[in-house]
Amino acid sequence: MQIKVEKTALVLIDLQNGILSRNCAPYTAEEIIGRAKALVKAFTEKGGFVVLVRVSTLDGKDMLHPSTDVPATQSIELPEGWDQIVPELAEIPGTYTLTKRQWGAFHGTDLDVQLRRRGIDTIVLGGVSTGIGVDMTAREAFQLGYNQFFAEDVMGAADKEMHDYVRTNIFPRIGRVRSSDDIISYL
Repeated sequence: MQIKVEKTALVLIDLQNGILSRNCAPYTAEEIIGRAKALVKAFTEKGGFVVLVRVSTLDGKDMLHPSTDVPATQSIELPEGWDQIVPELAEIPGTYTLTKRQWGAFHGTDLDVQLRRRGIDTIVLGGVSTGIGVDMTAREAFQLGYNQFFAEDVMGAADKEMHDYVRTNIFPRIGRVRSSDDIISYL
């Protein structure tokens, strides 16, 4: 199997200070960051497009607030720097940082435009949380017609069960689930 780097983007979701400071399973934040860094390096060395997606808010009013059974935490204090990409990835030159205001990276952002203008038709996806930001972005990408590879070992969730459910039941229906080492070998 081969991935054409000129037609593929690496999109990493919410690998930022305030997200990775929480519990990650089945992989630790350190494991996810290490593998993400290897993917970013492999892509950038070959001239590939890398998108580091972060979630942020100015005052909370720019985020979604629908009525749900499990309401979002109201008026939480966000520590300084919570929305910054982790330093291990932020320091790598040649990446594009995108800010989103909801779970998915496509809605309300210029991600689709950035990809299409570069002739990209395939996405390698990773990040946290497997069952929230990564899953929503994957479903949006599927609806937009992108081919997808899921770097399963560059993802984490609040618990192993959520990660495993999405990895086993959702991702194989909308793309290909592979390890980061396999994806690097396909480049």
